[in-house]
Amino acid sequence: MITQQNLSIAHRWFAAFNDHNLDSLLSLYDDEAEHFSPKLKIKKPETNGLVKGKKALHDWWESAFESIPTLHYRVTSLTANSDRVFMEYVRTVEGEADMLVAEVLEVKDGKIVFSRVYHG
Repeated sequence: MITQQNLSIAHRWFAAFNDHNLDSLLSLYDDEAEHFSPKLKIKKPETNGLVKGKKALHDWWESAFESIPTLHYRVTSLTANSDRVFMEYVRTVEGEADMLVAEVLEVKDGKIVFSRVYHG
């Protein structure tokens, strides 16, 4: 059952992200959640790629949604177990080449506590 719950979190994550719905997206995360992304490392070098807490997540994604209004993710694969979801998807942005992305969501007590993004 927990595996199905974690898959449900992933589906809700994609729906919220593609709707650019920050409140719905953040509702999936623990208050102290951490997020690592190579894009963070590039755009905000002082973070060394890691943000901590919902406020930092909010600010990061709000900036992305505002600066990239056509940002959309297309799921290609989801694999879950009792404490994590491995997601593969295609990042699409109007006027840019598609990018293959992998992301891991670590889940505890029904909330995402850590996420890591992998891409070129």
